[in-house]
Order: sequence, then C-alpha cells, then structure tokens
Amino acid sequence: MFDSGVPFESFPAPGSDGLAQQSPIFAGAPSGAQRQKTLKSAISCTGVGLHSGAKVTMSLRPAAPDTGIVFRRTDITGGGAIIPALWSNVSDTRLNTSISNSKGVGVHTIEHLMAALAGMGVDNVFVDINGPEVPVMDGSSAPFLFLIECAGLTEQHAPRRAIRILKRVQVVDGDRRATLTPGSSFSLRVEIDFPVEAIGRQECYLPLTASSFKEEVSRARTFGFEREVAAMHAAGLGKGGTLDNAVVIANDGEKVLNEGGLRYEDEFVRHKTLDAVGDLALAGAPIIGHFHGVRSGHAINNRLLRALFADRGAWTMVPLGDAEVQASAIFAARRPLVAAISA
Repeated sequence: MFDSGVPFESFPAPGSDGLAQQSPIFAGAPSGAQRQKTLKSAISCTGVGLHSGAKVTMSLRPAAPDTGIVFRRTDITGGGAIIPALWSNVSDTRLNTSISNSKGVGVHTIEHLMAALAGMGVDNVFVDINGPEVPVMDGSSAPFLFLIECAGLTEQHAPRRAIRILKRVQVVDGDRRATLTPGSSFSLRVEIDFPVEAIGRQECYLPLTASSFKEEVSRARTFGFEREVAAMHAAGLGKGGTLDNAVVIANDGEKVLNEGGLRYEDEFVRHKTLDAVGDLALAGAPIIGHFHGVRSGHAINNRLLRALFADRGAWTMVPLGDAEVQASAIFAARRPLVAAISA
C-alpha cells in the first residue's frame, strides 16, 4: 500500500527495494472507513513454476499495517531479497508479470497470487519464497484463495486507502487498449478476440467483490496453444506447464486438449479478467474506478498504471469506506457478470 504520509514523489522509484513507512495521518479516519487486513496466521504451499519448471515453496505471512504485499526471497541473504509488489518494480511482462528490485533480484508469475490477494481484500502480507517464481498450482487463483481462507483474515488498526480515478487514462497499442475511467467502485470489463473456434470473441464484466471474484473468475486457468509449446520452451518459458495447470488449445483451434474440458464456458476471458485484477493490484492500493481492456495483457496493463501515476491530476488517495463496497455489491446484483459473444 502507499505510505499515507509521504508524497507520491517519495514512493520507491522503479526497481527500488524500499518499503513504505507507517504514518498516523489517517488515524482519525471518518466513521465507516474500512480497516486494513492481513492474515491471521502463516500458511505455506509447494509447487512448480509455470515457466521455470522448478519446485518452489512459498509461505504467506501476516504483515503490519501499511506494509503492502512484499515478496522476500528466502534463498537469498541480505536486503537484496526484498521486492515490494508495485507497478514500478515490474521488470518483465512476457506471458507473465515479473517484479524485481534494484539488485536485480526478482520473482516471476505473480499475477495469480496478486489477484487472489486483491480479490479477498488483503492489504498486508509477506510472501516468503525460496525460488524465482510463484508456483503455478492449477493455473488459476483458486488454490491461493483457498490458502487465504485457511489462514483467515484479521482487521488491523489502520484505515484502508484507495486510488480514486479522477479522469480517463488510456494506453493504446495497435488493436490493444487499456483504459481507466472514474467510477463509484472498482469494476472491470475485458474483451478478447482470438481467430480460433475454441475461443472466438468473449466479453466479461466484473464488479469486484470478494464473492464475485471467488465465484466468477478465481477458478479460470491460464491457457495456451499446442502449436506454441516448442517455441515457448526454446525461449525458456512454459517448462512447468501441463494439462494439470493450463488449458491447451489443439493445433486445429477447434477444441481444448484437457480431458475435463473447461471450468466455465468462457474460461478464457475470465482468466484474462483474473490477470487484470492481479496486474492492477500492483497499483499498491485498491482502485475506485472502471477498467476496460480490449485484447489487453500484462504489458499494456502495466503501461496503463505507469501512465496513470505519471499524471498527478488523474488520481487521488482517499480513505476507502463501506459505500464503495456497497456500490460494488449493488452492481453485482443488478448486472450479469459475464457474457460470452460468439465469433
């Protein structure tokens, strides 16, 4: 999260391994303000990295207010092992979102874990990991959400802050674009269009709440194409990918190779929405506004955050109150969350 008493210019610069310092500036928060949350207890898991294929153990641990989400490489000694999960620390967006610090120490494929933490409203956590990549688990956020639920959540004596979007910010790259606009709560609309029968054109609208994240997108798995596997391996990517942790589209583009098929009819766009939740969580605080992504991915999502914070008139920090949560719940009740559109 952002340091509540420090101007934006004092936040860690790109590649920085600095941590936010606590400040009592919001100690007198207005009635109805939400409190920050962390885990009640530590919890661990073991798995393999999607791209590295290496076995890794990861532990989620409680953290003090205003810590934010901070990765700690337990296989590396010294201060160089600390990497705050911030947009300014994103160092690679090839088929995943990676962060690194000024020492060049990084963690790859953080987006599914970040999405689970954001979806469940977790503000402060230390992520201790003994390797360079978050375990892929089943390719979705569901296993991480399960870990969070098992550990439990506890409120802290510090109010939550949010980034309120004040004006439209957009990044365009060919036929891809990502936009943030003002809104009363955080919602996402994601559109994808693949020229294969198994996917086609799909659209997802998600007003983000803990329940909507869990029910509508948390189980959506990462996906790829059978024809791209060899090229990915040659590039040092996808070495840990299997049909147990990814949806794979056959060479003919007409079907998926996974024996159990899809978890949702439109699992592809739901996963892209999950990715967007995780990528935007790197803002460092919840967003009050609307995200619209058209053929968007990790790279353009990060470019959008960089464009947002480059324009000091486009956002402001505010205490996050119950009204924003109620607005999300109302939207979720009134509108269908997901709509699939055939090609």
